[in-house]
Amino acid sequence: MKAAVVHGIGDIRVEDRPEPTAGAGEIVVRTKAAGICAQDFQLVLEQKLPAVPGQDVAGEISAVGTGVRGFAPGDLVAVHSAGLLGRATDGAYAEYVRIPEEIVRSGGVVKLDEEMSFEDAVLAEPLACTFAAARADRMREGKQVLIIGCGSVGLLHLKTAKWSGCKVMAMDNNPTRLALADQMGADHTVSPDKLSEELLRCTEGKGADTVIISVPLPELIEECIKLTAKGGVCHLSSLNEATEQAKQAATAQGATLTCACASSVTDFKKCLQRIQEEAIIVSDMISHRFTLDTLPEAAEKVKNQELLRGVITFSEIVALAF
Repeated sequence: MKAAVVHGIGDIRVEDRPEPTAGAGEIVVRTKAAGICAQDFQLVLEQKLPAVPGQDVAGEISAVGTGVRGFAPGDLVAVHSAGLLGRATDGAYAEYVRIPEEIVRSGGVVKLDEEMSFEDAVLAEPLACTFAAARADRMREGKQVLIIGCGSVGLLHLKTAKWSGCKVMAMDNNPTRLALADQMGADHTVSPDKLSEELLRCTEGKGADTVIISVPLPELIEECIKLTAKGGVCHLSSLNEATEQAKQAATAQGATLTCACASSVTDFKKCLQRIQEEAIIVSDMISHRFTLDTLPEAAEKVKNQELLRGVITFSEIVALAF
């Protein structure tokens, strides 16, 4: 089979590798679509190289191992990777992917309805992370949410906040991304130079109930915390742990500080359902499509911040509608 293999920084090669087999409790999926995000290329560098990246996968089961119940070759599925694919084991950037027993046992392999596209399905996991964040951030109807940064994660936070019934203000210094936020339902979009003024006007001087910082710029955190209402929540979407200075700033503001959230299988299943029902549209998140052979272009676009969300498609089948 073909697989995209990372050998080092900027060194991605499409190679022939043996097709994986399903061990006890495992499943092998023939990949139909794999999601691309900037983290895929970063995370794979943290493990022993060479390695195959990719966290998000949807496709058709090609083999099941002994002890697996409820699945058979030919089933159409999406996979909640639980941080394993592309890290602890080879990931989705390959024609076939071995799904470890831990994922199968936890319920992370989920059957798809035939009406759902594979491309939409691979966006369920990143969307699920924003669902987990919304729960931690106490989002609910009528709350004012401020999103700092309208990259792919920020826009998924926007979609989740709107689904939750919140009012959303989105800020970015890139006019194109602000236009996307507007198209995706933001109630207000604003440039950095007018942020404080517009936020205070829209919230009657209180600040936002939830501020989501979706840019990897730690130097902005303390200033953004000041935009949070007393008793509100500031969510550090791009960080797994807050600095001591950020914790002190949140305490001074009377705000709760939360960090990047791992989604559960339940979150993942709910997001697949919301996407299936078109309660949340994710197809507009896909800015680029690639094949394995053109994948090095994706890495370059990630580096140049040109990629919103990309997908790798396999064979002629992109959607399940016949």
